[in-house]
Amino acid sequence: MTKAIRIHAHGGPDVLRYEDVAVARPGPGEALVRHTAIGVNFIDCYYRSGLYPAPGGLPLIPGGEGAGVVEAVGAGVDWLAPGDRVAYSTGLGSYAQERLVAADRLVRLPASIGDEQAAGMMLKGMTAEYLLRRTFPVKPGDTVLFHAAAGGVGLIAGQWARHLGATVIGTVGSPEKAALAAAHGYHHVINYSSEDFVARVAEITGGRKCDVVYDSVGKDTFAGSLDCLRPRGMLVSFGQSSGSVPPFSVNILSQKGSLFLTRPTLFAYVSGRADLEACAASLFDVVGAGIVKIEINQRYALKDAAQAHIDLEARRTTGTTVLLP
Repeated sequence: MTKAIRIHAHGGPDVLRYEDVAVARPGPGEALVRHTAIGVNFIDCYYRSGLYPAPGGLPLIPGGEGAGVVEAVGAGVDWLAPGDRVAYSTGLGSYAQERLVAADRLVRLPASIGDEQAAGMMLKGMTAEYLLRRTFPVKPGDTVLFHAAAGGVGLIAGQWARHLGATVIGTVGSPEKAALAAAHGYHHVINYSSEDFVARVAEITGGRKCDVVYDSVGKDTFAGSLDCLRPRGMLVSFGQSSGSVPPFSVNILSQKGSLFLTRPTLFAYVSGRADLEACAASLFDVVGAGIVKIEINQRYALKDAAQAHIDLEARRTTGTTVLLP
C-alpha cells in the first residue's frame, strides 16, 4: 500500500482525500517510481472540478508530473534500472508516494537537475519549449506577449524568450507579480488590473504590435490578445484559467489581419519517444546552463494538496509549486 490523494466526486479542493491505495508490481513496459517530489499545475484543478473529464472516470488520482527513483521495472524495459533518477509529465496519477508509469514516458535526470526542480518543471518547462521552439519558433527581433507572466510557464518562458533574442512583454495581475516577471526576463510588464493591456502593447511597440501572443488565460484575454497581433501574427491559446473561450466567427481572424490561431497541447508535441527526449534535453540544457532558473516558490506536504489547490485557484502562488510525499 502507498498513500495518495484521490477524488471520488468532482468539486472544490475539499474533494481531495488522502488515502491508502494499492500499487501493483510493474507489468510489461512499466516502471514503479517512488516519488521524491510532485508537480502541481492548474490543469490538476480542471480534472478535480470536472472541467476536463478524466479518461478513466472516478475515483482518480490527480497530477501528471513528478520526479523520483525507479524501484522496479517490468518486462521489456531495458533502458531503465532500479535506482535511476527519473522525471516525467504524463497521464493522471502523480499525487501519490509511488505509482506505475509507462517507462517510455520517463526521462533520466542529469546530475545538474535536482528532484524538486525536475518535478516542478517537466510540464511547465516542456510546455515552454514547444511553445517557443516549435509552435511559433521565436527568433531574434520578434516581439512576444505572454499572459500570466508570473505563473510557472510564464517565468520559464520570459527567461527563455529573452535568451532567444525576442522583446518580451508580459501581463500580470498585481505589482508584486510585475516585479517577479521583470526579474525573470520580461522587458516590459503590464499590470492588467490597472492598465489596458491592448493599449499598452500598442504603446510599447510603437503601433507595430506583436508577432505572437501566448495566452493561457482564455475567456478574459482572448479578444484583447487578437488585438495585440500584427497582421499575420499568431495567437497561441494553450489554456483557459479564466474560463473557456466563447464560440466566435472564424471571419474575425481575417478582419484583424489574416491572423493565425492554434490551440496546441504538450501531448501532441511529445507523443513520440524521440520527440519527448528532444524536448526534455532542450529544457535540461537551458536549465543546466543557468539560462532558465527554476524556483520552487511553494512547497506543501502531499497530504495538504487541498491547500495547494486553494492557493493556486486564488492566484496566491507564483512560479513553481511542488508536493512532497
